[in-house]
Amino acid sequence: MTAKLNPFTAAPSLMKSWMSTSVAIASSLEPSLVALVKIRASQINACANCINLHTTEARAAGETEQRLYLLAAWREANCYTDRERAALGWTEALTRLSEGHTQEEAYEALRAHFTEEEQVKLTLMINVINGWNRLAVGFGLWVDPAEAKAVQAVA
Repeated sequence: MTAKLNPFTAAPSLMKSWMSTSVAIASSLEPSLVALVKIRASQINACANCINLHTTEARAAGETEQRLYLLAAWREANCYTDRERAALGWTEALTRLSEGHTQEEAYEALRAHFTEEEQVKLTLMINVINGWNRLAVGFGLWVDPAEAKAVQAVA
């Protein structure tokens, strides 16, 4: 895939702010949960760039191959905690808003496992990854995971 444009070059100040915000939100919850949310939303949005990036990061942080492979079928897999399941259900409900308002059941599970503050943090994280997916898919981006790490360090 050939990139249509580089948003970091086209709008450097805004992209630096977006990156800083993304990093701050991601660091507000446990890293393993954030990784699962990023990957699941990216699977739903068919964002190859983000799937590649976040699975690479998750592996480097110690995530197992089993949990990465089973993520698309998390409801049938017994390797996720109830808290992770609640987060994944909320991720799917918010990422698929256009398919109908099905978030009530997902919200009940979310409330059982997350404080109100954590609910906001998770919802912001879901918004962030959906935003990155749209930038990557929309502009045809492909970022090497090592490059992404270097960009985050600057932000």
